[in-house]
Amino acid sequence: MSNKVFIMDHPLIQHKVSLIRDINTGVKEFRELVEEIAMLMGYEVTRNLPLQQVEIETPVSRAKTNVISGKKLAIIPILRAGLGMVDGMLKLIPAAKVGHIGLYRDPESLDPIEYYCKLPTDIEDRELIVVDPMLATGGSASAAIQFIKEKGGSNIKFMCLIASPEGVQRVCKDHPDVDIYCGAVDEKLNDHGYIVPGLGDAGDRLFGTK
Repeated sequence: MSNKVFIMDHPLIQHKVSLIRDINTGVKEFRELVEEIAMLMGYEVTRNLPLQQVEIETPVSRAKTNVISGKKLAIIPILRAGLGMVDGMLKLIPAAKVGHIGLYRDPESLDPIEYYCKLPTDIEDRELIVVDPMLATGGSASAAIQFIKEKGGSNIKFMCLIASPEGVQRVCKDHPDVDIYCGAVDEKLNDHGYIVPGLGDAGDRLFGTK
């Protein structure tokens, strides 16, 4: 099985991605935009959820119509920046469970180090959407996906706002069974592991830290 990489070309997504890139976009607006983009992207990520037919009573007559067939979902943000995408996803799928994976990058090696992992107990039965605004080196995303697999998760998708070609390549190489959804794929990484042109540090911009 090989990955599919989806770059969201919807005008609303592209417009809002441009706004979060802007250095003049403040914390409040940045948070709101990240939530909105996550919700818009979630529409596409959940496109292939299975349906089942039910019979209901409308004000006019009985009707056969489709509902989601009970597929269990979980959203798993990579801390801390991934938290900014959760509320947007939950507006679409409010019954989804939420797990958390905490990782940080070693400033010298850029390798991911886990400091927290709390996942739904029935993770093996769920369709899992891992969210992080930035897919830079791909190390954190790849490690998070590996942790989830070790806990029993198998049906996994990864969703980010902005990716680097290097990050996409890393996840595709390490996890060929995981589809990737991006708002944009940028030019490259710089020497510090930041996406160029990117938007800076998503966590700092979400939470107003430096």
